[in-house]
Amino acid sequence: MNEFEIDKRQVRRAFNRAAQQYDAAAILQREVCTRMLERLDYVKLQPTRLLDVGSGTGWGTRQLGERYPKAEITALDIAIGMLQLARGTSGWWSKLFSSRRENYLCADVEALPVASGSIGMVWSNLALQWCNDLPATFVELNRVLKVDGLLMFSSFGVDTLRELRTAFHDVDGYNHLSRFADMHDIGDMLVAAGFTDPVMEMERITLTYNDVRAVMQDLKSIGAHNATAGRAPGMMGKAAWQRVIENYEKLRRDGKLPATFEIIYGHAWKPAPKATADGRAIIRTDFKL
Repeated sequence: MNEFEIDKRQVRRAFNRAAQQYDAAAILQREVCTRMLERLDYVKLQPTRLLDVGSGTGWGTRQLGERYPKAEITALDIAIGMLQLARGTSGWWSKLFSSRRENYLCADVEALPVASGSIGMVWSNLALQWCNDLPATFVELNRVLKVDGLLMFSSFGVDTLRELRTAFHDVDGYNHLSRFADMHDIGDMLVAAGFTDPVMEMERITLTYNDVRAVMQDLKSIGAHNATAGRAPGMMGKAAWQRVIENYEKLRRDGKLPATFEIIYGHAWKPAPKATADGRAIIRTDFKL
């Protein structure tokens, strides 16, 4: 097993435990979601069916519902606790006066129980970093999209939590953080998966903390535990933890400890097929009489 392979059972447990306090701690997730929503101002697509992959407690799903009030929206998350909370916060009053259909689906994005060619837009805010096989995941997302459907997503890039990675370096022989994909590699994956016109952007957002424990508590509160196969089997010892603190303290600036997050934004379209299922070429003509 690859030492960076993510244990999905561990991920599910972590997000289930974090569900109740998630909204209070998910400041970064809401900010990135807001910036993604602003990008939709330049997209003319009006999907009738929309899939929110990694919907969490449903904050982003509700924003999408306001933007596309006639769309049928499915909130998909690997953690049932997140979906239960999302369903409870959607509110009976809004359901009573809304024509929108809302569905809740507990599933893994790497194996979607969704019909091929059935979705007009796939939306995913900071969830794809939990995938073990990202190229195959993009193939799966392409499968469920309709022709001319849109995939819009954000994910963490390679520089995410670089300070914490530095602090843990050489402390012991275990993994303490996930490995994140490079933006350019993700663009190549989209093309290989059959998408067209991919647009990739990147920015870095730095949060600041008073101490290392606050950094770790914030990550715990949003369910961002270390779920890699190479993680330590038990709690870190006091001596090792003290080394982590000392290493991180060397990075203190202006009285605060920084935590950098590299945010990758991407969107791409599903084009019409160029060949039939049996390999025959499809030739399109546009005759004007």
